Amino acid sequence: MKPFRYIILLSLWTLLFPAPTFSRTPAAASAPDDSVRSVPVLELTIEQCRELALQNSAAVRNAALDVEAARAQKREAVSEYFPKVALNAWAFYALDPMLELGLTDVLGDSPFVQNLNSTLQAYAQQFGFSTMYSTLKKGVMANVSVMQPVFAGGRIITGNKMAELGLEAAHLQQDIELRTSSEEIEKNYWQVIALEEKMKTLEEAGRLLDTLYRDVLSASDAGLAVETDLLQVKLRMNGLETDEIRLRNGVRLSKMNLLNTIGVEYNPYSTFGNDSVPYIDDIRLTDTLSGMQAPRNYFRVAEDAALEQEETKLLDISVESKRLEKRMAMGEALPQIAVGVSYGYSNIIDEGSMNGAVFGMVKIPISDWGRTARKMQRIDALMQKAENDRTYLQRQITLQIHQLWMDLTASWEQLQVARENVSVAGALQEQMYSQYMAGMVPVSEFLEAQMRLSEAESGLVDGKIAYRTALQAYLDRVQ
Repeated sequence: MKPFRYIILLSLWTLLFPAPTFSRTPAAASAPDDSVRSVPVLELTIEQCRELALQNSAAVRNAALDVEAARAQKREAVSEYFPKVALNAWAFYALDPMLELGLTDVLGDSPFVQNLNSTLQAYAQQFGFSTMYSTLKKGVMANVSVMQPVFAGGRIITGNKMAELGLEAAHLQQDIELRTSSEEIEKNYWQVIALEEKMKTLEEAGRLLDTLYRDVLSASDAGLAVETDLLQVKLRMNGLETDEIRLRNGVRLSKMNLLNTIGVEYNPYSTFGNDSVPYIDDIRLTDTLSGMQAPRNYFRVAEDAALEQEETKLLDISVESKRLEKRMAMGEALPQIAVGVSYGYSNIIDEGSMNGAVFGMVKIPISDWGRTARKMQRIDALMQKAENDRTYLQRQITLQIHQLWMDLTASWEQLQVARENVSVAGALQEQMYSQYMAGMVPVSEFLEAQMRLSEAESGLVDGKIAYRTALQAYLDRVQ
């Protein structure tokens, strides 16, 4: 049969006897919990996901708490500059006086003193007084003291500098955690977008196969096509339906993973409705893969970018903290000077009275010099180790930025190849469809061309996601 005759007969048969519409069974119909909803009740952009992650991520919240703890430690170190004020109170009661003095205790045990003591005892019995002076049987003492450190071997100043470094390090760690969280959100977000784009590709291929199935069914009823063609098309449609079921479940699982990360509640089952919690299929991600520019628009010199990295600054802080630790150890062997004042009440020896005192304190460590010298040697070794680590890791950070740039340019080139593949596969499918309708090629060749187009479109989506992910990883390092 000639091609034009085949086309004319097929067209007439289709007009006179319309074929029943074959609708592919949606994957959602196989599960009672997958009701169809047209309007999403929640839409999320990638920026909104980042903001929600900052609010709900345990790691980000913990990093913020670390910053607050470092800030409190800095205020604690500042307080060492100020005087220390203390309120002291002390009381006692003894069964017997702790101090008793007689005449012989004061003047000695001589004959004259003994005679004098005997005479005094006689008068004591006559007039009712004691020849012994006793005290410290009970007493109370309370005072307020203020001590101001004057010199502590430089440890107060060094401690404050170390606290400032700790606060700076906590801020850098927080920035790293924010960047890591952002990278995770990017990865999870675009994974959902990729699967949804692949779903659209399958749906488009399914619509084309629906049209082809109707055409082949009409031709088969007219005796213009063999049943084998119909079975091949049906087999391909069943394969697409299986792929759609798998992809739909993949989209839901990926979306659940993203929503768990950002702390958004969802309902995985439509049959258990809850107005306050949206169904998973009603949550839509709105960002697209459009507007991507070539890598040259984002290039930065790797060495310059490496110096601005949080990890590089943390390495500098590590070296500086070892230097301050050495100063702190040296301060332990230096003299310490403090002055103070005290004022309070006491009735321990005599009747209660108020009194005050001004005092000074000087402490000079003598036996600690050997231990301090060994400690400083240990810190010197650790400081040299920190400097070696800084030199090595700075080179590694620069290498990582170079690698990110190469990954970015490679993914861009692969994206261009993927776009070309889609163009070529699309042209091939159109030609095969025309040739099949003209009776020049079997349906199997058209189905193969259609499969190649689906694979090319899926590869294009993968290429866009790979470039978008590589671009964000590069920007996180150089911006």
